[in-house]
Amino acid sequence: EVQLVESGGGLVQAGGSLRLSCAASGFTFEGYAIAWFRQAPGKEREAVSCISSSGTTFYKDSVKGRFTISKDNAKNKNTVDLQMNSLKPEDTAVYYCAARLYCSADAPTRYWGQGTQVTVSS
Repeated sequence: EVQLVESGGGLVQAGGSLRLSCAASGFTFEGYAIAWFRQAPGKEREAVSCISSSGTTFYKDSVKGRFTISKDNAKNKNTVDLQMNSLKPEDTAVYYCAARLYCSADAPTRYWGQGTQVTVSS
């Protein structure tokens, strides 16, 4: 069974930090790019960051310098983390991880996680 399970969301004050984790199983993790998306109430889902199968990272302009994506390919690990620092109220959203063929706006998304809520209070 394919699974992408996010964890680490929560409530934090502006300027604080959170670390999200995406645990993958049931598919060939090494062959996929893993992306983080977010969706705020009343807004469309947007891509936040992506790490390719080779480890190249990409970030949305508004999170550059604040968010860091990383992955662990170790046996039985298969996780991708998103370290979020200097959080702002506008970062409030449900965050989803997704397995994609590559990191590009037109990349097909194969699998989605269920999402984790991040709330940043002002």
